[in-house]
Amino acid sequence: MMREILPEERPRERLRRQGEQSLSTTELLSILLNTGIRGESVVRLSEHLMRQSGDLRGLYRMDFEVLARQRGIGEAKACRIKAALELGRRLAALGPEERIAIEAPDDVARLLGVEMEALSQEQLRVVLLDTKHRVIRTKVVYQGTVNSAQVRPGELFRDAISHNATALVLVHNHPSGDPTPSAADVSLTIDAVRSGDLLDIAVLDHLIMGRGRWVSMKRLGLGFGAGSKLGGTS
Repeated sequence: MMREILPEERPRERLRRQGEQSLSTTELLSILLNTGIRGESVVRLSEHLMRQSGDLRGLYRMDFEVLARQRGIGEAKACRIKAALELGRRLAALGPEERIAIEAPDDVARLLGVEMEALSQEQLRVVLLDTKHRVIRTKVVYQGTVNSAQVRPGELFRDAISHNATALVLVHNHPSGDPTPSAADVSLTIDAVRSGDLLDIAVLDHLIMGRGRWVSMKRLGLGFGAGSKLGGTS
């Protein structure tokens, strides 16, 4: 049962601490369902529903009445599932003109700052951008102690290549609350910029999020040469 899972390992708590990208599809679905049924936790109920539908595409295609008849679902939970999937579909269908444009580090800080400030573990994300610096997507690439010895260039640029991104911004947090860059942060930035040059994918900035504060490595002149347009601090 859910009460047997340590509180910090429950899906809602992990989402709050680590971000939604850290959760499996089943765990995300369990947050939507909220409650299980007698003798079966909401996580087990979610696993059963995913087996019945096959995958998210199958769940999206499932008729509302069929979904509502699944064990432990009913009309209220079916409505929540259908609404969430439709929101995801509409987000995926947004045209390039509707994407958020990144013109300065402040835009990145507004996009990710509140969420990343709340993380209890260090996490590295990439914000992938198109030719007009509009956000394609953000991706968690590493969680733990972030430095160049542990984060490989292939991890940083894999999604950029697969999504045809022409530029990216690195963002990671300092759980201590102090965003002052470390020597490891500088080394990681240098390696990322060099790798981006080889791949023709511009690394525009590297933001470090603290608690209520953030810094731009570009603005500080740490790890960057001349040429990128971003740069700022707050």
